[in-house]
Amino acid sequence: MRIADLLKLDSIDLQAQAVNKEAAIDHLVDLMAKGGHLRDVSAYKAGVLAREAEGSTGIGEGIAIPHAKTDAVQNPGLASMIVRSGVDYESLDEEPAYLFFMIAAPADGADIHLEVLSRLSRMLMDDDFRDRLMQAASPQEYLAVINEAEAAQLAEEEAEAAEEAAAQAAPVPAAPETETEKPYVIGVTACPTGIAHTYMAAEALENKAQEMGVEIKIETNGSGGAKHVLTAADIQRAAGVIVAADKDVATDRFDGKPVLFVKVAAGIKEPEHLIQQVLDGSVPIFHSTHAAAAGNEPATASGESAGRQIYKHLMNGVSHMLPFVIGGGILIALAFLFDMGNAGSGNFGSGTPLAAFLKTVGGLSFSMMMPILAGYIAVSIGERPALMPGIVGGFLATQGGSGFFGALFAGFIAGYVVVLLKKVFAHLPQSLEGTKPVLIYPVLGLILIGVIMTCVINPPMSIFNQWLSNALNSMSTSSRIILGFILGGMMSIDFGGPINKAAYVFGTASLMSASGAAVSSGIMASVMVGGMVPPLAISLAMLLFKGKFTPKERQSTITNFIMGLSFITEGAIPFAASDPLHVIPSCAIGAAVAGALSMLFGCTLPAPHGGIFVFGVVHNWPMYLAALVIGTVVAAVLLGLIRKAQPQE
Repeated sequence: MRIADLLKLDSIDLQAQAVNKEAAIDHLVDLMAKGGHLRDVSAYKAGVLAREAEGSTGIGEGIAIPHAKTDAVQNPGLASMIVRSGVDYESLDEEPAYLFFMIAAPADGADIHLEVLSRLSRMLMDDDFRDRLMQAASPQEYLAVINEAEAAQLAEEEAEAAEEAAAQAAPVPAAPETETEKPYVIGVTACPTGIAHTYMAAEALENKAQEMGVEIKIETNGSGGAKHVLTAADIQRAAGVIVAADKDVATDRFDGKPVLFVKVAAGIKEPEHLIQQVLDGSVPIFHSTHAAAAGNEPATASGESAGRQIYKHLMNGVSHMLPFVIGGGILIALAFLFDMGNAGSGNFGSGTPLAAFLKTVGGLSFSMMMPILAGYIAVSIGERPALMPGIVGGFLATQGGSGFFGALFAGFIAGYVVVLLKKVFAHLPQSLEGTKPVLIYPVLGLILIGVIMTCVINPPMSIFNQWLSNALNSMSTSSRIILGFILGGMMSIDFGGPINKAAYVFGTASLMSASGAAVSSGIMASVMVGGMVPPLAISLAMLLFKGKFTPKERQSTITNFIMGLSFITEGAIPFAASDPLHVIPSCAIGAAVAGALSMLFGCTLPAPHGGIFVFGVVHNWPMYLAALVIGTVVAAVLLGLIRKAQPQE
């Protein structure tokens, strides 16, 4: 596959006009749609904006490569344009962007196109190639320039592959080091989508190393897998390692080497500075046995705080926990829904064979919430050996009355216990190395987590849980309303981000008692209704205040309505990203009102998800629906009043 297979003439505009970043993205999305690559234009744009929220794809040197890998893409494609007046694209070098390539990648399916996209990313780091593109007089000439450069790039890749294959087939002993031998540096690059920045950082580092007279080898961890994988010989020989990554990469292999951890953008923006740091010997030695515990993974050099590291460990546990909570919770809700004939009886939820089946299976899944949460927090810290102690610690939290908060402690404690064990037994004789994962870590880890949970964590945490339960039960009406107001508002501050997740995790935790039994929760009800408001409010505002939204924005009215009813708050992201000063406050106020009214009306919910589809099991569901409608109207009216009129052409 060649670049020309992905970039069609209809998707090229050499005289584009765009006054700002949003307009540039809109025009590129239109060009992508003309090429027939998209099945859902609005959803694809939402994916592009979500990627921009992680960090601008304006890489500097006048280039921007917005992209998204999503189900909204029908087939892989490219769109390109030149804005000769330049666009403020929040680029890494803070200079305007002139040359744009937008990438559309399917969420699944064959990844053969990824090699093409990585090739384009590397080509764009060539000054001469960019100049020739800017001088092209027609889309046909533009494609001809790309084809010529790609042919040269392919020939170079084939020569490198042949040379590497020959070296592997007939390895030659390394020549003895001399005073004139070039310094040797290795690195790894990786970005969240693995499409563009991964390869551009690698190319920037390689080009700069050549200028500096430094030999370098970069492993790229893209969507298509790792390429140019570093060997043990590479690692042993290297003076140091540069890890330019915005996602987790394998680092245990670098134990004992100087390793510089930075964001992938730094690899593109300042390759000379990174290489020079390694050559100067100013990079700290990396020790894998305590990297996770000490925060020495990519966070250390990239400036992430200890709090950020704790959040990442927590989110690893939450992401693995949610399928158990959501699946089990909805099955329990369905059990009640299919057993309404026994409502009010002690057998409610198990009065029919179908209801009993759903409640049994759902309850089993739901009961795994705390062990899975603890286990995968532990894995994030101490890797695979920490999984078993973490899961057992979560079970002990359930049985010992310390509940959700005890499981949180169990996860972190189990992870750091295993890290400590790795450090203590780091110098065992080689003959005993095999006993670590199968004997030492499991047995000692289990004993230690058992003692700590039973004697240290469970007693005070069970007392705290009882106090918290009593405090919530004894809350006055006004206190409950305030709590609902806060939780509802939190769901609409960052639309799936850390604040939203904090409120949601608090809501799901309230669905289980300290003994592990599933309960119906007013907290969860406030959380879900608050999360449903933003997409619904935006849809309603687009119907009531058409002049405040562009025709393109109004195309997503039905989509947002469906997402809101389904409790998918992320439907509001494109609007919040393009107009945060008006969208976020309006939605947050409406969501907070809905959460407060839910508490006022005494609504409770036994399911952690489902939106309108689980309203049948909400206690006092008519007033719950009223809370949702009122919150949606408040947010929609506020948004319509404060948002400026938008161009309608």
